[in-house]
Formats: sequence, structure tokens, C-alpha cells
Amino acid sequence: MGEALRVALAGLGTVGGGVIRLLDTNGELIARRAGRPIEVVAVSARDRSKDRGFDLNRFDWVDDPAELARHAGADVVVELVGGSDGPALALARETFKAGKSLVTANKAMIAHHGLELAKAAEAANLALKFEAAVAGGVPVIKGLREGAAANEIGRVYGILNGTCNFILSKMEAEGRDFADILAEAQRLGYAEADPSFDIDGVDAAHKLSILASLAFGTQPAFGEVGITGIRHVIAADIAEAAALGYRVRLLGIADSAPGGGLFQRVHPHLVPVSHPLAHVTGSTNAVVAEGNFVGRLLFQGAGAGDGPTASAVVADLIDIARGEFGPPYAMPADA
Repeated sequence: MGEALRVALAGLGTVGGGVIRLLDTNGELIARRAGRPIEVVAVSARDRSKDRGFDLNRFDWVDDPAELARHAGADVVVELVGGSDGPALALARETFKAGKSLVTANKAMIAHHGLELAKAAEAANLALKFEAAVAGGVPVIKGLREGAAANEIGRVYGILNGTCNFILSKMEAEGRDFADILAEAQRLGYAEADPSFDIDGVDAAHKLSILASLAFGTQPAFGEVGITGIRHVIAADIAEAAALGYRVRLLGIADSAPGGGLFQRVHPHLVPVSHPLAHVTGSTNAVVAEGNFVGRLLFQGAGAGDGPTASAVVADLIDIARGEFGPPYAMPADA
């Protein structure tokens, strides 16, 4: 077995803690699959004194996350800080300058700066991996980038936000109003105290722009996504849709526009009860891709949470440990 892949980890929140617990629990299995151990050697977070349920003393502590890129003992950096700019972007840029590969779960950063980072990674022959940025533990990025690589994709669409899907499916099942279900989602931890990012469709639009760039070979274009959230959906809308044989789901949809171009939008959609997406309930995510030879592919599973998202992060680390990585967007960024 080869030498360990040494990881510097920025962010010790839900997902960062999940990554450490996953490596602790499944370390032997991961080492066999990767061909070498994967171990965290350095960490950075806002609060060093916080009790996270595991021993921090075994890791080097770095106050400035950007300094993790220059940590002499690390081979790869994992960014779980979040945010499209600020410390996350600074760390990503410094990581490639320092000659290290990067794994991130940061959908906002990839949606806004992914092409820049992909070019930097390719120029240095390094990996940029972001499986965890879309649909949590569902391997839809790998599915599009690798599994469906031989296909021309005509359309990619799906349920990309678990908070919205929880609210809509709960309204559907119980006939309760939006505000009532939102309050319950906040109590259960499915929605943030300020839920705007989710319920106004921004989170889903970030993810859609990433999927569209992979599916269609176009530059990520978050600013070109038409966005309407679920804030104004009422119980009567859900009931009327059901009477007509439909269910309401917030969908992100990207397809080729007639005459060329790319059509991207996020909005509440009437989904026929005969369609698989009509039966996706709770906080589950589901993505459909339609290839010209493979046909319809459905990716479905947990779209958030420490376990599923950490699983996607560590899967990317396993690929890097094996030396298995190519262009971040499935084709050279200049193309």
C-alpha cells in the first residue's frame, strides 16, 4: 500500500465533522479502495474551543484557512467554508498556486468562479473536484462527467433543493399552508433561520448552472438562470394541481433552446403523477439527464446532511489518491 494522501481541511461544521468521522469509521476500507490511506493532517475553523465530538489535538491547527494551502505536510486541500467569494475563494486560488489539488462542496463558488478555478487546475495538472456541490451524496457529477460522457445530453433537470421539496411534499400530504410547513422545517433543521437562499430558488440555481455546464459543455452561467422560488405557493395551488393529476415540485431545468443556446430556469413546476419526480418526497434530491444513446438516467438520494455530503467529499479524495482525475468539466476548460 502506498503512502498516505494527506489532507488539509478548512471548515469543521456539519460536513467537515462528517468527513473526519467517515475517515475514522471507514478508514481501513477507504485505504483498500484508494490503494493508500487518506488522513487529515491539518484543519482550520472559526472556533478552536468548540466541542465537535472528536479530538482536534491530533491535527495541526491553522487560524487562517488560506494558510492551509501552504501547509508543508498536506497533499490536497478540502474547502468546506462556503460562500462564493471571501476566504473560500482565496483558499481555492492559493491551493493551486501551491501545487495542491482541491476538493470542495461549495456550490456557490463553483457556480460563480468554477471556470477560473478549472483553468488554474488544468494549467498545473491538478484536480478540482466538486461532487458534493450538487445533490449531496448523489453521484450526479461523476455520472454526467464520466458515466454519460459518450452521450449528447439534450436535457438535464430535477429536484435540487431538499428544503423546498420537504415543504412542497408536506403541503401536499397534509394540506397545510406554506408558512406553517416552513416553520416546521426550521424546527427540524431542514431550513435555515433565514431560508431565503433555499425558498427563493438561489441554491437550486447554483446547482443547475453547474449541471448545465457539465451536460452541455458551456461556461457556468448562474446569472443567466431564470429564478422563481416557492414563497408564493399556497395550499390551494397544491390541491388544484392534485385534482388535475399533477404534483408541484421546484425544478431546475436546463435544455438546448431551439436554434441554439441554452435555456436555464428554476421554478415551481407541474409534474404529472406518472413521472418519477412526482414521487420524490421529503428532503430527497433527484436529477434526470437525457442522453441521445443512453436514454433517461435518474439519480436520486439524500441531497444534504453530514453523512451523504461527507461521502461525496471522501469519494473525490479517493479518486485523487488513485490518480484518477481529468478536466473538472469533462472537457478542457478552454473548450
